[in-house]
Amino acid sequence: METDCLFCKIVAKEIPAEIVHETARTLAFRDINPQAPTHVLVISKGHYADAGAVADADDGLADEILKAARSIAVQEGVAESGYRVVFNTGPAAGQTVFHVHGHVLGGRDLGWPPG
Repeated sequence: METDCLFCKIVAKEIPAEIVHETARTLAFRDINPQAPTHVLVISKGHYADAGAVADADDGLADEILKAARSIAVQEGVAESGYRVVFNTGPAAGQTVFHVHGHVLGGRDLGWPPG
């Protein structure tokens, strides 16, 4: 755990969050500033700075995060109509919390291109 990391504090239950899904290595909770009717963040319980760090770890965690995202989409009722999973990696991509997290977005037409 990184002591100054917001998401590590959520994993440790030091900061409250509306948790919607949890596995041994992932945690998912509602975004406090939702950009769609469904906007859930899926994080690793262990601290990895970004998606690149998870990919470099090569221990199956990226797969677990994507599987959690899929479970959330089914649970939230957006799997059939469509949903987006977004990983912002680095400041230029809009990452503001440097703990890997995928945004699961759905429940409306998301359009293209994003951002």
